[in-house]
Amino acid sequence: MNTKSILIVDDEQSLRTTLAENLTDGGYAVETAGDGVEALKKFENASFEAVITDVRLPGMNGIDVLRGVKKISLKTPVIVITGYGTVDTAVEAMKEGAADFMMKPFSFDHIEMILRDVLRKNGTEEVSELEVCEPSREKSFITGDDRMKNLLTLLKNVAGSSASILIQGESGTGKELLARYVHKHSSRARMPFVAVNCAAIPHHLLESEMFGYEKGAFTGASMRRAGKFELASGGTLLLDEIGEMDIQLQAKLLRVIQESEVDRLGAKEPVPVDVRIIATTNADIKACIRENKFRSDLYYRLNVVPVTVPPLRSRRGDIAVLAAHFLRKYSRVNKKKRPTMSKETVRLLERYEWPGNVRELENVMERSVLLCDGDVIQSGHLCLEQDGFAPSVPSDNDDVPTVDVTRFDGSTLRDVERNLIFETLIRVNGNRTRASEILGISVRTMRNKLNEYKRDGDMIESAMWDGDLP
Repeated sequence: MNTKSILIVDDEQSLRTTLAENLTDGGYAVETAGDGVEALKKFENASFEAVITDVRLPGMNGIDVLRGVKKISLKTPVIVITGYGTVDTAVEAMKEGAADFMMKPFSFDHIEMILRDVLRKNGTEEVSELEVCEPSREKSFITGDDRMKNLLTLLKNVAGSSASILIQGESGTGKELLARYVHKHSSRARMPFVAVNCAAIPHHLLESEMFGYEKGAFTGASMRRAGKFELASGGTLLLDEIGEMDIQLQAKLLRVIQESEVDRLGAKEPVPVDVRIIATTNADIKACIRENKFRSDLYYRLNVVPVTVPPLRSRRGDIAVLAAHFLRKYSRVNKKKRPTMSKETVRLLERYEWPGNVRELENVMERSVLLCDGDVIQSGHLCLEQDGFAPSVPSDNDDVPTVDVTRFDGSTLRDVERNLIFETLIRVNGNRTRASEILGISVRTMRNKLNEYKRDGDMIESAMWDGDLP
């Protein structure tokens, strides 16, 4: 697979650098530019498969960059990002041929998913072996389970309507991917897909984020800002973790859904919106209703098409398929020869209960690729938590190998932990965020551990420290 070359245009150096590092880790060749003039010069002198540009740039803005790119190469997809979104800007970007329009803040997994999608639509992303073997799987949603295939068929059948969909399931089961699947198969596919994480935004800010505000509506409101509903108008709005929304805000949300109009904070007149609502939650909504934490009328408004995503432990047939996919992905990302999995490794993966679902499986496979020094991933490379196994007694013929911790040269649990952290950091060239994801710990925990080791006199490559690890 040829490396895809991406041009990132943003005047904020920290975001530009971080986004470039994450896409480079994802296997892309990345060039950056701090303004529109520099970006178009680079685009004229080199070949890029896609461009990611901020809207607000010094001098030439992002829409001008979009137009300039399209003049040089009409087929090159351009993803427009902004922290100051308005409906007019979104509409203008889509009219000028933007492949997608995203609001800051966004997750790097999200933008990488969008990038893969636009490259595939543009015919520059190669089809993986699994896509050839599994023609029924749609793009980034991988499954071999019959129930999941039936679920995809159901969602494809209702995608053409404007009915609200409520997707329930445990965290990490792929609820957002299913929401994107619906959007891609709907008549709104060329319009914005806007996601709001109701759990990540503080309650007192969520209202302005969703509904927008007028200039002077509150202290600090120096300009009018469109909310997520307006940005998603004509397209799809994903309300992620809807169960975490404050019950008072739920009443306002219900009115917007019923009336198809939104009241910006401080506005005199409502603004009409045309939005398809998809809500997801890992909470027991009926229990939340009994506890007066969720409005029953909002539940019935959202639950027109109810969908429940089974956890990974209930669809064991997907485990080996997904593990093979992530094995290919992270072998490519880390530029390593793709290893195979021993029969015992596959058996161990299928026995594990996967409390973190597909997200946990992805982290485990990335970790295995990094820790594997040979051609075969053995069970010891998985480092699975013992309390994640269902009760099982292996037979005498299973020949189950034990996890080999002696290779870390540690005689205590602390030594094993320290050396695993150090080895993972070295393998990802000191990228603490990536190492934290692989090890299943927070960046803060990683930082605290490293400072603790440093105080105790433990040494590691100086590049891993970055001073006092702020």
